[in-house]
Amino acid sequence: MGGGGVLSATPMALCPPVPIPDTARCRRVPDEAPPPSKQVKPLFRHFRRIDACLQTRVAFRGSDEIFCRVYMPDHSYVTIRSRLSASVQDILTSVTEKLQYSEEQSARDDALILVTVASSGEKAVLQPSEECVFTTLGINSHLFACTRDTFESLVPLPEEIQVVPGDSEIHRVEPEDIANHLTAFHWELFRCIHELEFVDYVFHGERGRRETANLELLLQRCSEVQHWVGTELLLCESLGRRAHLLKKLIKIAAICKQNQDMLSFYAIVIGLNNAAISRLRLTWEKLPGKFKNLFRKFENLTDPCRNHKTYREVLAKMKPPLIPFIPLILKDLTFLHEGSKTLLDGLVNVEKLHCIAEKVRTIRKYRSRPLCLELEPSPSQLQTKAYVRQLQVIDNQNLLFELSYKLEPGGQ
Repeated sequence: MGGGGVLSATPMALCPPVPIPDTARCRRVPDEAPPPSKQVKPLFRHFRRIDACLQTRVAFRGSDEIFCRVYMPDHSYVTIRSRLSASVQDILTSVTEKLQYSEEQSARDDALILVTVASSGEKAVLQPSEECVFTTLGINSHLFACTRDTFESLVPLPEEIQVVPGDSEIHRVEPEDIANHLTAFHWELFRCIHELEFVDYVFHGERGRRETANLELLLQRCSEVQHWVGTELLLCESLGRRAHLLKKLIKIAAICKQNQDMLSFYAIVIGLNNAAISRLRLTWEKLPGKFKNLFRKFENLTDPCRNHKTYREVLAKMKPPLIPFIPLILKDLTFLHEGSKTLLDGLVNVEKLHCIAEKVRTIRKYRSRPLCLELEPSPSQLQTKAYVRQLQVIDNQNLLFELSYKLEPGGQ
């Protein structure tokens, strides 16, 4: 089971242990000075120190530098310093320098290639010209450097496939606290995204994106929350506690909706609809009728029929601040982009660009007012905040099914 990360990166400079207040929320605490302009910004998915993960999120730029690990076939690794926008060739150059490869070795057939390895064992070779690979990796994927001959021998890191059932923080915390910390964190991430990242993401395609790191990270976070729901339920071995946890997750979704955090709401509902979860008949039967009815309403709200008509109607009635379901915005922009040409007979399709600009202005409107949440800086709240920002998830669907059938065999 992984630590909810897309690569093993650590900050280049440790942050002080005193948590910095969230400036994106209305808090009744004195204003503090902003962080130094030259502070290196670590990727949010790779915090291991509680003081670091409590820091307020700030926007990434391609020129930002990080430390990252690149693994070898034997699971040893080298730590390199790299720009967030570095190309695969740049990364390999740094790795070969660390390994003290000679120029002759690099030029021969045993030259290194860069590979992504997911927790499921799926592997993909990255091309030397590809850039910004760090933020496009999967939740529990890692970078490996190997030769062509050793490519087939690559396997996931052991910690990415181990499963340790047991109680986590979610069993000890009130649903309101988890929901509020989810909303607060996702608001920070949403505010970090520049509006042009949405346009760049759609117009330039998967291999041509340059400055979409903040958007990529929020999309990965959405996927992470979906898998977090399944992970927590399937690692709960007691039927009674599992049914209670299911009830709590539906409560969390309801509070996120009340917070107008539709990203968290959608992610939780999708996670509960994962086939490995929906098949747990005994667990769902123990759910009180009130919560069964509530979840049916949530399913209706997230129903994609008629182009997500129900969701769009609910969203239209909300006032800022709110966090929309980002994948649907990208779907709309993709439809606008691919549905008509940008140039017609050598002339700019102004109507198309106006439609895209209107969609971007909608994103700006969602963030036009600050988010106001009262979160006390007590030790227990800080622990919950750290838990929410460092979700431990299983993203291997086959493993989720194995756990599901172990809990409730098909014959029951």
